[in-house]
Amino acid sequence: MSTTDYSEELKATASKLVANGKGILAADESTGTIGKRLSSIKVENNLENRVIYRKSLFETVGLNQYISGTFFYNKTSRNAVLTKLLKDQSIILGIKVDKGTKVMPFSADKVLSTHGLDGLDERCQEYYNLGCRFAKWRAVCKIVNGNISCQSVKETAYTLARYAAICQDNGLVPIVEPELLMDGNHNLEACKRWTSIILSETFSALKLQNVIFEGMLMKFNMVLQGNGCKDKKSIKKNAQATVDVIREQLPTACPGVVFLSGGQSEEAATVHLNEINKLGPHPWALSFSFGRALQQSALKAWMGKSENITKLQDALMARAKANSEAALGKYKGGAAGSTDSLFEEGYVY
Repeated sequence: MSTTDYSEELKATASKLVANGKGILAADESTGTIGKRLSSIKVENNLENRVIYRKSLFETVGLNQYISGTFFYNKTSRNAVLTKLLKDQSIILGIKVDKGTKVMPFSADKVLSTHGLDGLDERCQEYYNLGCRFAKWRAVCKIVNGNISCQSVKETAYTLARYAAICQDNGLVPIVEPELLMDGNHNLEACKRWTSIILSETFSALKLQNVIFEGMLMKFNMVLQGNGCKDKKSIKKNAQATVDVIREQLPTACPGVVFLSGGQSEEAATVHLNEINKLGPHPWALSFSFGRALQQSALKAWMGKSENITKLQDALMARAKANSEAALGKYKGGAAGSTDSLFEEGYVY
């Protein structure tokens, strides 16, 4: 257990991450996941190309107008060149600290459990010394035949709470991420019900672990119907359902939510975020922590060619600006982002 009291630093960092319509760029893809992205534009997945791509993102001039922090994967966090690019723009460094998911033994619905609590205390100390000031841990739940097992909900809440407490004990703001997957054909009402239940259990577990709500942020799914649901989609209904759940479950002490995009297209994620904020004013910041929904247009603009780096950066800035406006409920459209769905069944980082 740390002997240092980080409470005031945690509160300050959490507030900075969601200040003035700013949000988080999730660049915490593992080597395998970034390989899938690169293969989509026919670029080889090697160290040189990975560094060139990320360096091009982080060199974007003025990115700090809209982006407050960036998540890293373990290996990327140790690249001094990349981290300096962000530090030079006063963008806060973050780190993915979980070790992925595995199927829990004897779970009838193949419940996924996120691993990584062992040794987390030491890893958090190391990441703090490397300059990171916030962390993320992704836990996932899936609706099967209209339900989620109690085992899945309890496991998600417990592991997130333990992770959050360990992070705060070592000076890292925990981004608490219980993701209800879009996999399946469940309707909007089912997503709303289960998102509310998951959040309720998670906050109960966080209280039991004495987590400082003012020094953390939530990251969860917008309330949407399943990818296979045939019901007519409504942005306004989705936004209202999301806000209803937040008002029911989110303590006012928590500075805010940085939504995940969950496989939505770039434009859909932005439009939903904007509609959510138009239903305000809210006592929390409701912002973004997007990966695919910030990078897709940039990746396609780049295509692995050095002469396209400026196009990559222009595309990233356009999406970052659009999402910043959406976090304030002021997005008017026209950011020219992709409208192609980014959904992947059973998505992993």
